[in-house]
Amino acid sequence: MSEPIIYVEQLRKSYGSVEALRGVSFQVQEGEVFGLLGPNGAGKTTTVEILEGMRTADAGQARVCGLDPRRGGVAFQQQIGAVLQQTALPDKLRVGEAVELFARLYGRRRDLGALLERLGLADKQHAFYNTLSGGQRQRLALALALVHEPRVLFLDEPTAGLDPQVRREIYEIIEELRREGKTILLTTHYIEEAERLCDRVAIMDYGKLIALGTPAELRQRSSNTTRITVRLKEPIEDGRLRQLDGVVDCRPILDGYLLHSQRPPQTLVALVKQLEALGNELQSLEISAPTLEDVFIELTGRSLRD
Repeated sequence: MSEPIIYVEQLRKSYGSVEALRGVSFQVQEGEVFGLLGPNGAGKTTTVEILEGMRTADAGQARVCGLDPRRGGVAFQQQIGAVLQQTALPDKLRVGEAVELFARLYGRRRDLGALLERLGLADKQHAFYNTLSGGQRQRLALALALVHEPRVLFLDEPTAGLDPQVRREIYEIIEELRREGKTILLTTHYIEEAERLCDRVAIMDYGKLIALGTPAELRQRSSNTTRITVRLKEPIEDGRLRQLDGVVDCRPILDGYLLHSQRPPQTLVALVKQLEALGNELQSLEISAPTLEDVFIELTGRSLRD
């Protein structure tokens, strides 16, 4: 296997008494889409900021394109592009002006017109930044990160706060970059985002990497359980559902309950009997294969959204 384009070894970082990173290690190969998945506060953004050269680790090693992010200087900056969690530009800066300005910061550039066309911004070249929608601003942030054809692209929560339709549009752009062989490291707390976009995923929690592999490999860890989502006419005590035959975990969700069962047929029979005894009714039931969130729940005992 060739040298990794991103190398992380035992990174540690503290903010006062808070340990943001506690010995994080992983490697990313060129052309790979690698995801850091975890809840807010897991250490994802701190990891990315160290790799971008924006923060200094207290201990450990980090190399991107063979360079130390804090000492690589201009040579390092030429190799990476980044989309931060929030991008702020002057309100009266036009889209075309922003792209031209960023292009001048680098020694090489791509066809800017073609880039704006590709990202659906060709008809917004003369629009002021403050007139753009949230999705348009995120596509502009991607354009600014790609003007110099970087080898590595960092995306920190690239679809956070966007509506589902815009999120899908960003997914399609990332998938196109993936087909081109662009190396991408993205952070996310969206399960579907990690499963759809990433070749490999590192699951983080409380500053530690707790699982690493392809989405399929990680889901295999939960292959002995099945997700059962139920919605009932009346609420029920969690403890009653947790006691059903085969259930190893039960937690309330937005409008129902999520059960993990090792014996789905027995669980369903027991569920129906219990509802009949309580005079309750089953409004909907969904059975599905495990997701990356199930892996997280098994490893931590809590949901990514807790």
